[in-house]
Amino acid sequence: MPSQNSSANDASPSAQAGPARGVVPAGMTGLVLTAGGARGAYQAGVMRRISEIPALRKGPSPFRIIAGASAGAINGAALACYNASFHEGAERLAQLWSQLTVRDVFRIDSLALARTATKATLDMALGGLIGGGRLEGLVDTAPLRAFLGRHLPMAQIGEAIARGDLYALAITAAGYHSGKAFTFIQGQPGHPLWNKSRRVALAATLKLEHVLASSAIPIVFPPVALAASGATAYFGDGALRLTAPLSPAIRLGAERIFAIGVRCQESADSLLRSELSSAPDLVAQLKRPPLSQICGVFLNAVFLDHLDADLDHLKRMNDLVAHYHQALSAAQASGGGSTLKEPMRVVEPLVISPSADIAIIAKTLAHRMPRTIRYVMDGLGTPDAQSADLTSYLLFDKAFTSELIQLGYRDAAQRIDQIEDFLCAPQPARRLA
Repeated sequence: MPSQNSSANDASPSAQAGPARGVVPAGMTGLVLTAGGARGAYQAGVMRRISEIPALRKGPSPFRIIAGASAGAINGAALACYNASFHEGAERLAQLWSQLTVRDVFRIDSLALARTATKATLDMALGGLIGGGRLEGLVDTAPLRAFLGRHLPMAQIGEAIARGDLYALAITAAGYHSGKAFTFIQGQPGHPLWNKSRRVALAATLKLEHVLASSAIPIVFPPVALAASGATAYFGDGALRLTAPLSPAIRLGAERIFAIGVRCQESADSLLRSELSSAPDLVAQLKRPPLSQICGVFLNAVFLDHLDADLDHLKRMNDLVAHYHQALSAAQASGGGSTLKEPMRVVEPLVISPSADIAIIAKTLAHRMPRTIRYVMDGLGTPDAQSADLTSYLLFDKAFTSELIQLGYRDAAQRIDQIEDFLCAPQPARRLA
């Protein structure tokens, strides 16, 4: 039996709280958009190319379910807002990222940085005497709220749901009090809800604050207050506690999942080979990591590692579920067998990830980071080029994001036939037991 926290078990409708029984919309395809700070521009490029598929170009989004966290919450909300025209929504999303600057995300003026430094100094040096807690985050993200407010007409999400084009939009944020992953869902009446050991789903009318909370990079961005079941609590980046990023889409009923990662697997494998190798030239490259490199690995653990692990687990569980159904059919044919208390289904995944190392791209464009931010980051030390992940998360610059949009577009173009077959192939209706 799968564990209660596995994505494969999320295919079990009876495990879900809320009115999950009955007829589920036929063959729903879910879109899962993962975290990654500035790396989220890659997802916009992938969406732009997919929206050019002739069968999809003039209609609504093919994704009835959209689930996002962190930068993926921004992208998911944008696609849901412009759900009526998939091509227009993808174009608007790409334009959003291609216009983005650091000044659109957080304040970098001397006064703002001086205030942050003063709060940090008081907390660290005198907090024991006069009390701490003045510093909420390393940067002031007021500009991001204004920027997203101009680009995300959140009221249109409800309109897409009312038309029936969108089944649900799920945005995940991490609760800073309970430590759980809270998934806020705006969807059609009767959509599933759940309350598991580490994950909670709440029905909500999604607002800009939900997107801001989900994309609040821990420590760097301040927490965001949200209403949760009548109380006000504080939340941060959705990837912080969402160890199974495929889970919300599966629980909402997706039978196919298209997920977009932001990590180059070839690069990750190369770094692993360097650590395991005894070759003198590779060993010489492994120097003591500076603090900037350690911060990058920390953000990798938050943003990048969960999708790969969850996908591996889903594939294993798909194999087990398929074998179980075969054995059950054979047993029932001979007059025996029984069904599971929590019936499960096979969920077909398709994942696309960068073909190039985003950290290397960020390293070549690091000079475009504002001088004040570069000064602070230089104080943390110079990481290996391939390990320069910290820069790749914070380089909100249109030269960098445009490069990532182009990379995503090219990677989707390389697999466009496979993607088209995946998204356009019909699926039969399904009735839950």
